[in-house]
Amino acid sequence: MNAKTQLVRESKGFYKLSQFQRIGFGSGDLAQNLIYQTVSMYLLIFYTNVFGISAAAAGVMFLVVRIVDVIWDPIVGAFVDKSSPKMGKYRSYLILGGIPLTGFAVLCFWNGFTGSLAYAYITYVGLSMLYTLINVPYGALNASLTRDTDEITKLTSTRMFMANLGGLAVGYGVPIVVQYFSPDGKINSAASGQAWFITMTIYAIIGLFLLIFCYTQTKERVVMDEKETENVKVSDLWTEFKHNGPLRVLAFFFITAFAMMAIGNSAGSYYMIYNVQAPEMLPYFMALGSIPAFIFMPLVPAIKRAIGKKQMFYVFLTIAVIGMAMLYIISIVPSLRSQIWLVFVAQFVKSTGIIVATGYMWALVPEVISYGEHATGKRISGIVNALTGIFYKAGMALGGVVPGLVLAYVGFDNDNAISQSAFAEQGILWLVAIIPALLLIVAMFIISRYELDDEVIDKINHEIESRHEY
Repeated sequence: MNAKTQLVRESKGFYKLSQFQRIGFGSGDLAQNLIYQTVSMYLLIFYTNVFGISAAAAGVMFLVVRIVDVIWDPIVGAFVDKSSPKMGKYRSYLILGGIPLTGFAVLCFWNGFTGSLAYAYITYVGLSMLYTLINVPYGALNASLTRDTDEITKLTSTRMFMANLGGLAVGYGVPIVVQYFSPDGKINSAASGQAWFITMTIYAIIGLFLLIFCYTQTKERVVMDEKETENVKVSDLWTEFKHNGPLRVLAFFFITAFAMMAIGNSAGSYYMIYNVQAPEMLPYFMALGSIPAFIFMPLVPAIKRAIGKKQMFYVFLTIAVIGMAMLYIISIVPSLRSQIWLVFVAQFVKSTGIIVATGYMWALVPEVISYGEHATGKRISGIVNALTGIFYKAGMALGGVVPGLVLAYVGFDNDNAISQSAFAEQGILWLVAIIPALLLIVAMFIISRYELDDEVIDKINHEIESRHEY
C-alpha cells in the first residue's frame, strides 16, 4: 500500500495506531482493574471476615448494587453520547470520574464503621456509580480510535494484556501487601482492617495516575458530531437492543462470562485458605489467573487469523472447562489436593481459556456499534457500552449474590479464619469449579449465535464511511 492510499484509507476512519498508543489506551483498563479486580477478588472476604457482615447480607448487597447499575448505566450512556466536554467526548471522564473513584475505592476498604451495612451500601454504591462513569465512556473510546478491524484486534490484545497486568498486580500483590501491614499476618481477620485500607490507598492512587496517562495518549477520531447525537435519549438503549441482533448475542455472552469470572474470583481466596489449607500460596494461585495473558494475548491476532474468531471462542472456552474439571477432581481426591503443583496446573489451564475468550469479547463491542450505525445512521457508542455494561454487571450481580448465598447455605463460619466444615468446603468447590463450568457451557451456545465475521464487518465499515463526504 503506497503512502497516498494509506492516507486516503486513514482519512476515512481506518486509522493505524502505534504500539505506544495501544499501551496508552490499555493503561486505562490496567487502572480500572486495580480497583475492579480488588473488589471482584477480595471485597466479599473483606466484608465477611474483616468488616463483619454476614455472607448472606453481603450477597444481597451485591445484588442491590447491580440493580442500581441497571438504572444508572443507561443514564450515563445517553449523557456521554449527548455531551461533548472540552477535554474530550469520552476520554474526559478518565479524569472527571477518576478522582472521586479513587476516594470511594479507598473508603470501601476502610474498617472505621465495622459491621455497618449502611456504610457498606453507601460506599459500594458510590464506587459502582463512579466506576460506570469511567467504564462506559472508556468502552466507547475504544470504538472512537479507529474502524480498522485488524487494529481493533491488536488494540484489544494490548488492552487485555494491560488489564491482566492489573489482575496480576491485584491477585498476587494484594494478599502480600495486606499480610505485610497486617499485625497478625492474615488477610481474613478483623485485625487486618487497617492493612486493607493502606493497601487499597496505594492501588487506587496508582490507578489514578494511570487514568491520567491514558487520557494523554488517546485521540478520538471516529465520533458523531454534536448535531447527530443531540437527540440521543435513554430509550435509545432499548431500541438498539431490539434491532441489533449481534448486540443481543454479545450482551447475553457478557452476562454468563462475567458471572463466571465474578463467582470464580470471589471464591478463590476461600478455596486456597479453607480447601487447600495453604493461605501462604494464595498470591501464586491468584497470579495464575492473569499470567496466561502475557503468553497468549499477544498471539490472539495470529490465532484469530488462523482459525477464525468463533472457533477461537470454542477452543478457549473448552480449555477453561477442562481446567475447572481438573480443579474439581484434584480437590476431591485427598492425595491429589496435597500436591499444590497440580492445583496450580489446573488453575493455569482454566485461566488460559478464560483470559483469551473473555479478553477478546471486548473486540466485538466496536463491531456491534458499527452494525447499529450501519442500520440506523447513529453511532451511539455510549449507549451501546451502557447496554453491555448493564449485562456484564448483571453477570457481576449473579457473581456477587451467588457466592454469598451459597456460603450461607453451606454454613460458612466467618469467625473462623483457619478451617470450615466439610459441607462448607464443598460449597466453596461448587463456586470455584462446578458453577463456573456450567456457565461456560451456556456461553459457548450463546456465542455460536454471533454472525458478524470479519468480512461482514469490514464491508459494513466501508459502507458507513462511503456515506460521508470528505
